[in-house]
Amino acid sequence: MEQFEGIVEQIIYCNENNGYTVCDIRVGRRLITLVGYIPGLGIGETIFVSGTWVVHQDYGKQLKVESYERRLPKTTDAIFKYLASGVIKGIGEATAKKIVDTFGDDTIRVLQFEPIRLSEIKGISAEKALRIGQAFMEQEQIRQVVMFLQSYGISANYAVKVWKKFGEKSIEEIKRNPYRLTDEDINIGFRIADRVAISIGIDTCSKFRIQSGVQYALSAAVQKGHVYLPVNVLVPYTARLLGVNDEIVEEALGGMIFEQSIYIEKSNPDRVYLSALYTAERYVCRKIYQICAAEPEKKIYNLEKTLKEVENEQHLTYTDKQLEAIRCSASGSILVVTGGPGTGKTTLIKGIISFFRKQGMKVVLAAPTGRAAKRMTEASGTEAKTIHRLLETGYIGDDEGSRNFRKNEQDPIEADVVIIDEASMVDVLLMHALLKAIVPGTRLVFVGDVDQLPSVGPGRVLSDMIDSGVLNVVRLDQIFRQAEESSIITNAHLINKGKYPVVNTQNEDFFFINKIHPQDTAEAILELCTSRIPEKFGLDPMRDIQVLSPMKKGPAGIFYLNAVLQKRLNPPRPDLMEKRYGDTVFRENDRVMHIKNNYSLSWRNNGESITAGEGVFNGDMGIIQKIDTENGYLTVSYDDGKVVEYDFDMLDQLELAYAITVHKSQGSEFPAVVIALSGVPPMLACRNLLYTAITRARRLVVLVGDINILRNMVDNNTENERFTGLKEKLCDIFENRSLPEF
Repeated sequence: MEQFEGIVEQIIYCNENNGYTVCDIRVGRRLITLVGYIPGLGIGETIFVSGTWVVHQDYGKQLKVESYERRLPKTTDAIFKYLASGVIKGIGEATAKKIVDTFGDDTIRVLQFEPIRLSEIKGISAEKALRIGQAFMEQEQIRQVVMFLQSYGISANYAVKVWKKFGEKSIEEIKRNPYRLTDEDINIGFRIADRVAISIGIDTCSKFRIQSGVQYALSAAVQKGHVYLPVNVLVPYTARLLGVNDEIVEEALGGMIFEQSIYIEKSNPDRVYLSALYTAERYVCRKIYQICAAEPEKKIYNLEKTLKEVENEQHLTYTDKQLEAIRCSASGSILVVTGGPGTGKTTLIKGIISFFRKQGMKVVLAAPTGRAAKRMTEASGTEAKTIHRLLETGYIGDDEGSRNFRKNEQDPIEADVVIIDEASMVDVLLMHALLKAIVPGTRLVFVGDVDQLPSVGPGRVLSDMIDSGVLNVVRLDQIFRQAEESSIITNAHLINKGKYPVVNTQNEDFFFINKIHPQDTAEAILELCTSRIPEKFGLDPMRDIQVLSPMKKGPAGIFYLNAVLQKRLNPPRPDLMEKRYGDTVFRENDRVMHIKNNYSLSWRNNGESITAGEGVFNGDMGIIQKIDTENGYLTVSYDDGKVVEYDFDMLDQLELAYAITVHKSQGSEFPAVVIALSGVPPMLACRNLLYTAITRARRLVVLVGDINILRNMVDNNTENERFTGLKEKLCDIFENRSLPEF
């Protein structure tokens, strides 16, 4: 192991997502290149490193850093280089010069202990001075977290994630519970977190360790869509994970049940739930029963006459199924409507809105995502909100992941009728939050396509409600004449029936391009998006064409496709600011997607009705308006009108969105979609994924890939099993008028 102390001369490369850095340090007259995880390093710092020599085939001899200590710069020149490097948010080269010119060798002490004095400098307000001081202290706290994690053999690339989650209490929190390192937003493997726990002194057979393993196993299952795990799945999995006997895990389960950190149903003792999922599923079932048991508060008068008035107003004649749906929504408390594309779901929603308004009732519309809500608004002519915004996202969370919104039993939604579109996307936790804000006596209408992919979150709520057989369900199955003229619609229904789509016909809206190899697929997609489709169909590649892929990795995955599409559609220009974060370059005018629910992120609105709020959610899409490298933030304008500022350390919540996964496209609709179908792993090669992808398009579908993969997806109607108990609970409560005890 070699050891050196030197001053950072140059940052050659830095992955801000994980802190991986390549830099040169000056040791006397010698220049040494370092490689390793050194987050937040700045030019001018003094660093003491230990590592081993490696030889890179292109860049020669480098020191691979195993551990390090950082010391702040002391000389005026070194301090200026450090601050001018941009390592401290809010300080660029010009500001750095002003600060060093004013405070000289005393600059670091001022930043640490008297940051308000920065306001003595012209152009720096007191508010900005305090922000700079806070940013400086954050760097110091990250240093401490790095050193702590290194002492347990964890590379520094996780330090920033830990600090983002726990802030100044990071070290205290990890010492208290090392298994927090496995949380989704840190994502250190359980075995590494377990090693830290054992190093701290936790016994391998301790109750705390076994219970943490059970919690981890159940949390991992939630990420795969499960609401619970069977005992015969949970126990052996956890035992293998921890290297203990099954009996020790079973014994720990008993203690966790007593402490109510997990729940096991008395009527189904093989099902183990996390408390948040137990609460949510049980509440959803009870509330559905309560709503159905209550008579709608407002009565319907002259039903058939009003129906005729609606038909005349809409200049159409409803199908028997559509009339049945409107009558059911009028007579009952809950209605579920399902149907594929072109079967008149949107027409029905407009009819239901018109019907109840003629009855003098207040109708509220919502959908799970911003794009779905916007599409609902445009199609119905009535404002629709996201479910999160409808519930008013003054979010208060807890460690169990429950969602508490401003709208709840004490402050419910004020409406006579609530219509939820794209209901297949609603998971059990979001349904829990929604139903808490619904007063029995309110009419509820859920509309969705049950044949699409299930929700990303846990459960399969729409399917369970339909399959329970206890609710009013109307299936729209008649394809309207206008829809029949679209190959997109007819092929979607063929695929849903297990039949191969008809491609490359005279309709010119559904095409297949055969490419066996993923790299060939990527090249064909690039040509389609940048020249062939825009030239033939007059579509804007930045606004109208969306690339979809089942997977993230590989030449036909979204990571690679985003990189090549960005290079062609939004290349570097002198007038476009950009910011590298990890392996991604974000550039002004880029299409991006928010990929994590953030209930506390503030936004403002360009419209007149709503000026500000909180909450940006997984799947929201927009355009980067501005990148401010001096102050360390970028601004995104979202499709639903939200404008959000992201500090640079929040960029792990954004991805480029020239290409997105099929799962992330749920609830959205685009003029044209180009779908990559080569290199698809077997677990993703299923019918409902292909069906979901195709039904995202309004005008044009182009499939690019292996014809055999397309056929395999059509043939494969199997779904990954999800462990969920909502269907059975609904059957039990409606049959017995009470829910079995847990």
